[in-house]
Amino acid sequence: MSTPTSAVRVVLADDERMVRTALRVILDAEPDLEVVGEAATGAEAVSVVRELRPDVVLMDVRMPEIDGIRATEQILGGMEAPPRIVVVTTFENDSYVYDALRAGAAGFLLKRAAAEDLVQAVRMVARSDSLLFPSAVRGLAAEHAKRQPAPPPPWAARLTEREAEVLRLMATGLTNAEIADWLRVGAATAKSHVAAVLAKTGARDRTQAVIAAYESGFIKPR
Repeated sequence: MSTPTSAVRVVLADDERMVRTALRVILDAEPDLEVVGEAATGAEAVSVVRELRPDVVLMDVRMPEIDGIRATEQILGGMEAPPRIVVVTTFENDSYVYDALRAGAAGFLLKRAAAEDLVQAVRMVARSDSLLFPSAVRGLAAEHAKRQPAPPPPWAARLTEREAEVLRLMATGLTNAEIADWLRVGAATAKSHVAAVLAKTGARDRTQAVIAAYESGFIKPR
């Protein structure tokens, strides 16, 4: 099967060869996805990603040498235009998962996820216009916020009323198009509001903005 030139390029990082093989079979069966590399350790993942510059990395959270959290930090902190990283884990309430999200991962995926969920997750983070599995991310952020409440952040006062509304809508997992429909504005306007929210919160992406919103108390856990 030939691969389109616009295919999403993926690197798999997991210390279990069987897991990497299974992920490769699923992703390579899709015409718009291409697995371009693999890594068996966190250190190897950093090296492979820097060499191949993929669009998306599926990163096991627990690996030898350095774990997925440190590998995520090194990749995102040491590259211009770094890839989107999705943490792959066994347990969604693992503290490692939240630490990885705080380190910059765009979302997480359970190893027991169905093949169609895996494919959808890769496509979604590659587009970067929505929150991956928003209810799970909100749950992790809210639980952390309950344990460690923080004072209101300086950026909260800099948000306009519309930007504050957009941040809350982002936390529900709405895409730019859905936010535009909700607010009854044009797509370009919604995209501009989202960009302003990311800039003012200092967030790398939507996941980081939502985490910041919960941790700061801007969005109150229920």
